[in-house]
Amino acid sequence: MTSINVNGEKRDLGEVDRDTPLLWILRDQLGLTGTKYGCGVSECGVCTVHLDGEAVQSCVTTVGEVGDSVVTTIEGLSDDGKHPVQNAWREHGVPQCGYCQVGQMMMAAAMLKTNKNPTDEDIDSEMWNICRCGTYPRIRAAIKTAAKEMQK
Repeated sequence: MTSINVNGEKRDLGEVDRDTPLLWILRDQLGLTGTKYGCGVSECGVCTVHLDGEAVQSCVTTVGEVGDSVVTTIEGLSDDGKHPVQNAWREHGVPQCGYCQVGQMMMAAAMLKTNKNPTDEDIDSEMWNICRCGTYPRIRAAIKTAAKEMQK
C-alpha cells in the first residue's frame, strides 16, 4: 500500500507502480484536476506543484520520489482561493486562455517563499514556465503585487 501527503492530508493510493508520474496520481486517482498536463517532459511548467514547498514538475516526478514529502497542488495553496498570488492573478487579469496559469501560480508562490522582492530579472530567470498567450508582462506585474502583499 502506497500513501502520500497531499495538501496536508494522507492519501492512500493502494498498489501503484512507484514509477507512475505524480501528475496521473493527482488527476486520475485523487481527482485533483487543477494540475494540468502540458508536455510530459518537464519543459513547459504547466504541471508544477510543490514538494515540501519547492516547485517540481509532476509529469516527471514519480510517486516513488515523493516518499514522506508534502505535495501541495493549486487546490491546497489556499483554503479559500485567496493566496496573495491568486489574488494578484485576478487583480491583474493575468489569464488569457488560462491553461498554463495554475503552473505559473505554483511556480510564483514557490519563488516568493525564497525571494521576497524579485526584480524583473529574477522573475524572468525563475519563471521559466511557457505561456502560449504571452501574458508575461501581466505575470510579472502580478508577482510584484503578490510580493508586496506577502511582505505585509
